[in-house]
Amino acid sequence: MNRTDRLYALVEELRVVAPRPRSGRWLADRFEVSVRTVERDISALQQAGTPIWAEPGRIGGYCLDPQKTLPPVNFTPHEAVAMAVALENLAGSPFQQAAQTALRKLVAAMPDTDADDARDLAARVHLLGSASALSPVPSLIADALSAGRVLRISYQDKDGAITSRAVEPLGYVGTPTNWYLIGWCRLRGGIRALRTDRIRSSVATAEVPTRRTLRREDLDIPYGDIRQLHLL
Repeated sequence: MNRTDRLYALVEELRVVAPRPRSGRWLADRFEVSVRTVERDISALQQAGTPIWAEPGRIGGYCLDPQKTLPPVNFTPHEAVAMAVALENLAGSPFQQAAQTALRKLVAAMPDTDADDARDLAARVHLLGSASALSPVPSLIADALSAGRVLRISYQDKDGAITSRAVEPLGYVGTPTNWYLIGWCRLRGGIRALRTDRIRSSVATAEVPTRRTLRREDLDIPYGDIRQLHLL
């Protein structure tokens, strides 16, 4: 069992028996590690904000406050990335550290496969500036990456010309005013950034294309500091 899995399992073990304690020796035997390792793990959880305290005495041990914990919540990879994007807007605020702690807890509570899928999805989201992006994004476009299917769209460019295109979704870029769908445009034969508020209509086809790699150099943005979204 790796350390991330063990930390999650420790919390679950203490949650199940809360408010009764589990001794360090009992937990060490349970997870086949040393008592010192358990102590380090508990310290790490406490520093992350998990409500665990030590209860002294012969029958003491580590306790979890059941009033401050929730049973496991099943977040989808798409929901986890949505939370990460929302928390980005707290950067520089008094709540930034708390937001990062919350995101770590969320990812740690996810099954490994879902957490890996969430990290993969997050790696294809890039932000420019505050990325508050006021323009609404149609649900089908919002789900384009997780659906992984070719889209047929009607797109209006900056000059007002409308074209029909087949697009393989590759990622998103958020700016302070707009969201862009980054995709391989079959009409143009290359990667294009499509402003979502200019997509007049869209249909998801049944075709699942061979996945293309979105490289940083493909995001040819001449201004600002673009950064990749990360799940902690």
